[in-house]
Amino acid sequence: MDQATLVGLDISAAHEALAVLEAANLQRITAVLAIFPEYGEWRLVLSSPSLDQTHPLKAQDKVAEILAGRFVYTLPIIIVLPTKDPFMRALQKVSRSIFPSLARVNGQVRLGGQTIGNRFIVDGYILRFPGVTIG
Repeated sequence: MDQATLVGLDISAAHEALAVLEAANLQRITAVLAIFPEYGEWRLVLSSPSLDQTHPLKAQDKVAEILAGRFVYTLPIIIVLPTKDPFMRALQKVSRSIFPSLARVNGQVRLGGQTIGNRFIVDGYILRFPGVTIG
């Protein structure tokens, strides 16, 4: 399966969605645009302590409700993970000191070709990470 190409419009739409979520008082959002082998398309992976941590569907519904009808452009499919998910925990364990050394493309921290927690990332960008300035 061919990998979907990420364009500036996708990143801009993801940043716009994050701004809307932050305006709705979601706090400490971690956001990653990523391609996982099982999907083959870009996904916007979100996590926040403000989202229901025990009922993933409720968290997904809350994000969908906040974002409903606000975008002209199509957003990537959104995955909401609890902050304790192995993928999110592994991202959190990454020393903040290595962020400056990671490759950056258009101000975004670039990931790819590695396993983080329980997920292999084919390609990806960290858009938001609490406590770290990205971009």
